[in-house]
Amino acid sequence: MQIPQAATPPTPAPAPRAVITNRPGTDLYTVAAPASAREVEAIRARREELSDQLTSANKRRSLLMEQLNSTNNETARLGLEERIAILDKRMVQLETDIATTGQQLTSAPAGLLATAESGSIFPGLGSGQVTALGVVFTVVVLGPLAVGAAVIMLRRSNRAPLPPAVFTRTADRLERLEQSVDTIAIEIERISEGQRFVTKLLSEGQRIQALGTPKRAETVTAGEG
Repeated sequence: MQIPQAATPPTPAPAPRAVITNRPGTDLYTVAAPASAREVEAIRARREELSDQLTSANKRRSLLMEQLNSTNNETARLGLEERIAILDKRMVQLETDIATTGQQLTSAPAGLLATAESGSIFPGLGSGQVTALGVVFTVVVLGPLAVGAAVIMLRRSNRAPLPPAVFTRTADRLERLEQSVDTIAIEIERISEGQRFVTKLLSEGQRIQALGTPKRAETVTAGEG
């Protein structure tokens, strides 16, 4: 009697790979194409980070070039040139990495890219799960808000209008308030006019006193003579 052998699990298919040429005829290397929407999002995030680093390195290089052009010290110039050379190498590496991520994205299937773009707002969730979340949010949050707004509008429409006497009393109060404000303004103007008049009298009295003092001094001098 033969013992049945356990079936061997199928070997997973390798991820598709794309052959990319860095320069015509030389430097062939392979890049693994993304196999899921999550990998596509990870590649895009890495590409954005590389772009930010390249922008930062470019700004630093511009500052170093300005310092190099403005200094005449040979030691300082040598140090600045070395730092610029290091930044140049770093920028070349960043450009290469950005080109690699671009080739990875272009080698991905079109359907996979579309799926990643549609689900980029909620990473890790499928389109059906996003739809279910939208329905739950509408029923649980927006539904009660709409019902409450409708109830408030209904109550306001059924509220009895105010009697005309209320508007009449309000108009009378506003009229009396306006008259009081006008009276206060007139009294303040009268007080200000009185203060100006007193100030004018005082200033004129001081001026007359100042003009009369030399004459009295001359009279006293003539009497002594």
